[in-house]
Amino acid sequence: MKRVLILGAAGRDFHNFNVVFRNNPSYHVVAFTATQIPDIAGRRYPAELAGSGYADGIPIAEEKDLEKLIREQHVDVVVFSYSDVSYPTLMHLASRAAAAGADVWLLGTDHTQLKSSVPVISICAVRTGCGKSPLSRKVAAELRRAGLKIVAIRHPMPYGDLAAQAVQRFATMEDLERHRCTIEEREEYEPHLVHGTVVYAGVDYEKILRDAEKEADVILWDGGNNDTPFYVSDLEIVVADPHRPGHEIAYYPGEVNLRRAQVVVINKVDTAAPENVETVRRNIQQANPNARVIETACRISVEDPAQIRGRKVLVVEDGPTLTHGEMPYGAGVVAARQCRAAELVDPRPYAVGSIRGIFERYPHMTALLPAMGYGAMQRHELEETINRTPCDAVVIATPVNLGHILNIKHPSVRVGYEIEERSHPGVTELIAEFVQQVEKRRLVHV
Repeated sequence: MKRVLILGAAGRDFHNFNVVFRNNPSYHVVAFTATQIPDIAGRRYPAELAGSGYADGIPIAEEKDLEKLIREQHVDVVVFSYSDVSYPTLMHLASRAAAAGADVWLLGTDHTQLKSSVPVISICAVRTGCGKSPLSRKVAAELRRAGLKIVAIRHPMPYGDLAAQAVQRFATMEDLERHRCTIEEREEYEPHLVHGTVVYAGVDYEKILRDAEKEADVILWDGGNNDTPFYVSDLEIVVADPHRPGHEIAYYPGEVNLRRAQVVVINKVDTAAPENVETVRRNIQQANPNARVIETACRISVEDPAQIRGRKVLVVEDGPTLTHGEMPYGAGVVAARQCRAAELVDPRPYAVGSIRGIFERYPHMTALLPAMGYGAMQRHELEETINRTPCDAVVIATPVNLGHILNIKHPSVRVGYEIEERSHPGVTELIAEFVQQVEKRRLVHV
């Protein structure tokens, strides 16, 4: 029996355990490690999810203790199981594990993807913040227009009671409250719910899939970070970002997505330099010459531009896009500049608690604020940071309306962003072709 240590970030790691190692007599998982997500280390993967051989569950430790864990737990194999990491970061971790005496594994898609009984479209990306979420909404709208019942299954974000979150179904806004969703979860679930799309998420993605199949004509895998899909896909769409040219072949597992994709969407072509768009297109051609390439713009809208024009504004952006996504700005900064804000206020001198720590960890962020809210305390710290920052207005460029979650004392204005097609044929035609295939499959089964 090999002794296994799984490196994770409260998502892919649990899925890999469930589908590869759980109830497998050839392996015993001694621990998970945690990074990226606060307050995960020190907890345990619960016994009721872990299966036989784990009466006390599985401990979750700090990644910084990698060598100590390998030595004390006599680890044979370290399994890397999280996403959106550069190749140097990945190989530094692998080198640490190998130097400590353990083998290092990357699990392939054949071993980690589950098969659905209904058609699946997966939408993933090569980096966090490419514009996957608005593309998911666009695809869902086209499927609804064709009369199909869509269920979205979202990449995991189980940051609370893991046993209680094994299978989560969201159909109404009240469900977000009932499941005590974080800001990060709300950002992904709420836009689907507004349009009537049921969303599943949680920890046990085989149970989630079986429940979702009962009410879906098509399952939409709404991926997170730049992770690979948990399910075998009938149509695999991957989004690339020309604001970060070259990242599509320099991050794991983003390049895996790029090489597997049937369709690659180059998003944000309206605001990226033409030479950067060409760099991304060239890398797609080299890595995956058979992929269909579609170009889209990221159309930004502001509900009241007059609140920005000529004023000092605090821009609040989607958190993960700025942090481990490494983007120096997002849609909010673009909107503020387009609306001719007088100044983008730097919130760093006014940041409190963990928000101050985030600025220290990610020094590339300056005149903007990442909307981090992984728990009640961090939400309070985000709220206090916003209210302490002197400004005329707050520009909220997150998928969820922070004004409904936080008590923001400044005037605020929301920024939206949606996919705008620039290629013809494009996304609309792509989904129409997929719907035809679904209908043909139905006729064959009848």
